[in-house]
Amino acid sequence: MNLTLIIPAYNESEMIPILWEKLNTTLAQLTDVQAHILFVNDGSADDTLLKLKQLAAQDSRVQIISLSRNFGKEAAMTAGIEAAVSQQTDGIIILDADLQDPPELIPQFVEKYRQGFEVAYGVRTDRASDSFLKRVTANGFYRVYNLLADSPLVPHAGDCRFLSRRAAEALLRLPERERFMKGLFAWIGFKSAPIPFARQARAAGRTKWNYFQLTRFALQGLTAGSTSVLKLGTYLGVVVSIGSVCFAAWVAFKKIMFGNPVSGYASLMVAILFCSGVQLISLGILGEYIGRIFMETKQRPLYIIDEKINC
Repeated sequence: MNLTLIIPAYNESEMIPILWEKLNTTLAQLTDVQAHILFVNDGSADDTLLKLKQLAAQDSRVQIISLSRNFGKEAAMTAGIEAAVSQQTDGIIILDADLQDPPELIPQFVEKYRQGFEVAYGVRTDRASDSFLKRVTANGFYRVYNLLADSPLVPHAGDCRFLSRRAAEALLRLPERERFMKGLFAWIGFKSAPIPFARQARAAGRTKWNYFQLTRFALQGLTAGSTSVLKLGTYLGVVVSIGSVCFAAWVAFKKIMFGNPVSGYASLMVAILFCSGVQLISLGILGEYIGRIFMETKQRPLYIIDEKINC
């Protein structure tokens, strides 16, 4: 079996030696697998690329694609998948460089392939290494996404997964520029199998994600997965309209039956602020979709390669 490991790396200089040791130990167990380790350097500003080049000089299995700048993890994964498919690989495994996706999963992925599965994905059973806020927001995201999306996600299934060659080729047929890879993985289908694992803390270095970036990423995923979000403005408008009619009827009833004066400033301000909030939310949702249309019409490449080594 020809297997390609795709590992996007952005400022992971501290992690490279630790990761390499783990990979060597794991791959030594797979005597009947010919593996290539394809690192995608996503415009790192530290000496990540230098350390990767040192590995490539020592071991011919190491391949490097270095992007011209930081294009983001979704583009880096796509670059790796395109390169692996062009090399006639039988299967692809995507791992993070921070070891939160443990290399020990590789034999389990290979076994699922031999059992006839086209896709296998890691499911995080323990997120104790994440903060309380991150766990709560992650749970909320999966619930909302699966409520709205056409192709639901398996909760807590990350990018760590195996793709057969056929599944990878199907994925590359999806041409969108604004890519939400978890949603694309779910959309292509194929016979799939989960592999549960406990998510560990980073072995070294710091996470490259902050809460603002995670919020943007979640919003990108929601708008990429379905047009149902667009309908929220309509639903909110209907609810507000019905509420306004009911409130007006109640005010008229009180005036006729009890002679009470019509409520004034407070109720008026609440109604105005609420309706204004609904309008702004609706405009924001429209803006998200229009922005995606704008980016798609530009037809820019997903990434630009600066350098290739052993590819």
